[in-house]
Amino acid sequence: MKSPDWSRTSADYARHRQGFPPRFLDQLERDGLLAPGMAVLDLGTGTGTLARGLAARGATVLGLDPAAGQIAEARRLAAEEGLSDRARFEEGLAERTGQADGAFDLVIAGQCWHWFDRGLAAAEAWRVLKPGGALVICHYDWLPLPGSVAHATEWLIEAHNPRWRMGRGTGFYPAWAGDLSLAGFRDIGFAGFDHDALYSREDWRGRVRASAGVGGALGGDAVARFDAELATLLDQRFGQDPLVVPHRIFAIWGTRR
Repeated sequence: MKSPDWSRTSADYARHRQGFPPRFLDQLERDGLLAPGMAVLDLGTGTGTLARGLAARGATVLGLDPAAGQIAEARRLAAEEGLSDRARFEEGLAERTGQADGAFDLVIAGQCWHWFDRGLAAAEAWRVLKPGGALVICHYDWLPLPGSVAHATEWLIEAHNPRWRMGRGTGFYPAWAGDLSLAGFRDIGFAGFDHDALYSREDWRGRVRASAGVGGALGGDAVARFDAELATLLDQRFGQDPLVVPHRIFAIWGTRR
């Protein structure tokens, strides 16, 4: 089997995957977690979708990711959107950021906390936060409700990649409260809401190709076979365009006192 084509995966991620909706950033502002002028560290930034959204709200953001290709794409997109002055990107690890003590008002991790050594990442966030600063952990998951396109897509991913164990989720992550508390964070808060994301058929196929279970695990020929079967499944079972894909946004945060 060929190795995964990471350049294609990064391109699909940036081109087709939707980021957190504006309502999520509104929520952060209402809860006092985000304000213009804040210094923000975005862990596991990927192609910088969340970092650019925060920068567009007036924050100054540093996005870290260990993948050089993701950082290059994040820089390109920030320049394209006129945000390079407020959103910069560097290669780096959540567990060892290399940033100064007390340098940030907010540390945020979107769609990535499960990839980290969670205890080390939480301790590192504590170190680089100013007193009164917050660590926000957030996720934006499709919901595999019975009969939905996400449910059918997960079945197909499992058929092609039996080792994949990230399906059938509920969009809730209560264990993260323990991560925050053990690192010393207090005033734990939660927020979340459901959201119907609209995907064109092409964008849904691209978004799934870029997922950990497909583009992040299968080789190029296997990804192409999966994509062809997904296209057939959509044609046979889901005639609407755009596709309505239920999602859940979940966020939990704690404050450094």
